[in-house]
Amino acid sequence: MDYLLTLFEQHSYLILFIGIFLELMALPISGELLMSFAGYFIYQGKMDYSLALLTEFLAAGAGITVTYWIGRLGGYKLIEKYGKYIHLGPERYEKISAWFDRSGSNLLVFAYFIPGVRHFTGYVSGISKMSFRKFAILAYIGSFLWGVCFITLGKQLGPHWQNFHQAAGKYIVIFIVILAILLIGYLVFRFYKVQIKNICIHLINWLTNRLKLIRKTEIFLIFLTVVLIGMVSLMLGMAQDYLYNEFTQFNEITDYIVKSSIYLSWMKGLLVFQSPYVLGVIIGATMICIWKNNRNRLLEYLLLFVSIFGAWPFHESVIQIFSYLQSKGFVGEFYSTKFPDLKATFLIIIYGTCIFLLIRHSKNSYTSLFVFITGLLVLISLTVVNIATNNVIPSDIMGGYVYGGVWMFFNFLLFEMLRLIVEKE
Repeated sequence: MDYLLTLFEQHSYLILFIGIFLELMALPISGELLMSFAGYFIYQGKMDYSLALLTEFLAAGAGITVTYWIGRLGGYKLIEKYGKYIHLGPERYEKISAWFDRSGSNLLVFAYFIPGVRHFTGYVSGISKMSFRKFAILAYIGSFLWGVCFITLGKQLGPHWQNFHQAAGKYIVIFIVILAILLIGYLVFRFYKVQIKNICIHLINWLTNRLKLIRKTEIFLIFLTVVLIGMVSLMLGMAQDYLYNEFTQFNEITDYIVKSSIYLSWMKGLLVFQSPYVLGVIIGATMICIWKNNRNRLLEYLLLFVSIFGAWPFHESVIQIFSYLQSKGFVGEFYSTKFPDLKATFLIIIYGTCIFLLIRHSKNSYTSLFVFITGLLVLISLTVVNIATNNVIPSDIMGGYVYGGVWMFFNFLLFEMLRLIVEKE
């Protein structure tokens, strides 16, 4: 592969064409790596974006067309005799063929994103006597989307494309496991949908009868408890990953993507949404909404102020705990002194708490949905702007959101329990 990449520098389009063609003939060549490398060359100005896409499309089209007609004319006997040379023996063919039979042609467009499947789609489609017109339309679209995805990704990532490729390799096993679970779930549903339907109906009836005995407040308490446990687990996991520098690649890639592809100059104006004046307006609007609703005003105001004014002591407590553990030798050194980011902690707590209370006291479901989506978009936008303009480390911001979320959901759970006690009394 290293030798191939060296040749790539001298004969970019030719190597890209041959590499894609041979991979789709089922030879052990990484098309994703070549396309990502082509994207990097486009970033450097050594290749043209349109020509690279055209080269990939022609190569993929030639590869899948040849394999289709080999399968169509040669039939299954060809697989029995020569399949072992391209890692497509009878057993593997039967598995892929069964997958095609169950899925039909519906997933052919996405097959090129699945390692171990795209290499054989042409052979299997030809042997199964799928019409060439039907195969060509779906296969050409899928292979072109496959090329656009990786060439564009390499172009946008620029010098960081190799880090991305390595990072993606670390999680490919997780991706395959998730994909396998989804496929198994689909197949189980396809063959046992009647039984599954009956089980679901029985389960829904049982849950409906069960929930009638449980009040909405208690259901909400269970939900908050589950979310809080999940947030605490994520918080502890992040601390461990930070100590082992697991966020290095994440920070490099996120920082580069934000600054080169997502951030636009006009977005700097969005920083107004983290100014004290705007945050004060949001808090004031929440207080007015609580007052107008006239329901548990004292508890709601307490929740608002305890969450907000307790954010800084909570953040400092986390820092002190880390310092104490470091002094005792339980943990190592954090490579960022700002983890978790204080500003991100405040933002998630203020916006999250205000959104929670505004939704709670809103009588219109559309208004609640609008408030939630708007708040989410504001937080995402502020994340992008802070990374691009204030040079905040992405994992510090993510840490601030997670740690702030723990404090926020702890208060939600605590005050829901207090509210339940007040209502009983």
